[in-house]
Amino acid sequence: MKQRARRLSVVALVALVGLLAFGLGSRAPGSPAAVRSGGTFRVASAAGDLDYMDPALSYEVTAWGLLDAACAKLMTYPDKSAPAGLRIIPEVAARPPAISDDAKTFTFTLRTGFRFSDGTPVRASAFAHEINRILMLGPGSQGWQFVEDIVGADAVRDGKATRAKGVTATGNRLVVRLTAPDPDFAARTTMPFFCAVPPNLPVDPEGLNAFPGSGPYYVSQYVPGQRVVLLRNRYYRGSRPHHVDSFVADLTVPSTRAILQQVDDGQADWGNAIPPDYYDPALGLVGKYGTKGPRLFAEPGLTMRGYALNVARPLFRNNLALRRALNYAVDRSAFVNTPDTPIGTASGQYLPTALPGFRDAHLYPVDGPDLKKARALARGHTRSGKAVLWTIDVPQAVGAGQILKRNFAAIGLDVTIKAFPGKAYYDLAGAGGAFDIAFSPWTADYVDPYQYVNVLLESRSIGGANFGRFNSPKYDALMRRAARLTGDARYRAYGDLDVQLARDAAPRVEVANDAATTFVSKRVGCVVLRPFLDLTAACLK
Repeated sequence: MKQRARRLSVVALVALVGLLAFGLGSRAPGSPAAVRSGGTFRVASAAGDLDYMDPALSYEVTAWGLLDAACAKLMTYPDKSAPAGLRIIPEVAARPPAISDDAKTFTFTLRTGFRFSDGTPVRASAFAHEINRILMLGPGSQGWQFVEDIVGADAVRDGKATRAKGVTATGNRLVVRLTAPDPDFAARTTMPFFCAVPPNLPVDPEGLNAFPGSGPYYVSQYVPGQRVVLLRNRYYRGSRPHHVDSFVADLTVPSTRAILQQVDDGQADWGNAIPPDYYDPALGLVGKYGTKGPRLFAEPGLTMRGYALNVARPLFRNNLALRRALNYAVDRSAFVNTPDTPIGTASGQYLPTALPGFRDAHLYPVDGPDLKKARALARGHTRSGKAVLWTIDVPQAVGAGQILKRNFAAIGLDVTIKAFPGKAYYDLAGAGGAFDIAFSPWTADYVDPYQYVNVLLESRSIGGANFGRFNSPKYDALMRRAARLTGDARYRAYGDLDVQLARDAAPRVEVANDAATTFVSKRVGCVVLRPFLDLTAACLK
């Protein structure tokens, strides 16, 4: 199966929205010395932004933040700030799954002691049923893309079966079999799509509005377009923090700018907003609070902005010298120090800086181009001297393309820019085409280095997220070997691969690692950013 590329279009909408740029804070927030329990945490959501509270259907930021508090999952992330909070660890699983030699069978052994908010125990059948719920919904659920490679998925989707042959639950043992090797399956289970749900929970294409929770809280009420209420799960005995008594989300706020105004005024405690609104001069949040906390935070995020180099075309095929030359020629500072781009840090590597395993190898210049090095590498390797750059037809993306055009002209490469509508762009670029360079921003549905390395650069991704058609048996083997590792060994291997790929293969020109911005009310304590606010860990002063 082709590697999933769904998040590309979502990232584009975020990464291309203009905002006023300024310096990025690097504070790692901590918890106050004394943590008070109790109270109601107030969440503000723009009207229409929250899609579902049913974990089989939800795919929006605010809903996922709330569902994280209501769901126990096989694997999860610690309630700690990044990078520690981005390490995958077992939650209901007693340990990482046993993986078969062909990376097609995953066997999870579950812990005992987890209970739903109605008192019933969480067993393997709770996870099997949630997988089958998604399969019954088929492509109507965004979760389908993460379960469609399970043996028997099509039969359930088509109504020929109610349970996939590839999912077996016996007591505290869950076995999942895939149709093709995919060693990142355990990482997938960190998403709310894989939430433990009661084995008799109905399947409704419109989504359920309340259900027994398996995590520290449960969804007590959801009135679409009005409010969501989460209450404590009194049977919860897991290790996750759960300080507040309840969460109440107001879904009627007219805009994300209004969300920030409510948080500033103390009417709400947190809400998700689009990047430009945090830096709106009319709100003046930066002037009042800075970006290092304790209320406004700009932390290294999970979105990478870069460009794929099409190695299937004559310009870059077997032309490592020119690919490296472009990485020295690009002025990365122009992508983070100008208006109309999300703030962040300049980067010439492929992993987000907050991800475990990342190490800054200082491969390429970040404060400006090194034209002497770039010209030396490009000399005799520019071939036709012409390149076609594809991007999205919004001013910010075209403007970024103009920066590259000027940068690359300095080493003798004449770039022609062609822009396409956003909805069509990703399909066209993924399918390949008459481009040499393609805008390729990226973030991931679940936080794992596999998503930034294998999904973008493995040969299996050609036709999907691998816009540059990078196809290397050597690196395929290294990527697949890293994917089978767990724990520290996994992060070390991917950290090494990140450096090796960027330095020795250079299939991309990465320019920036965008920031994740969070704003909370003055009564919020226990601020844990992963890199977005961990609602479950939050407390009230």
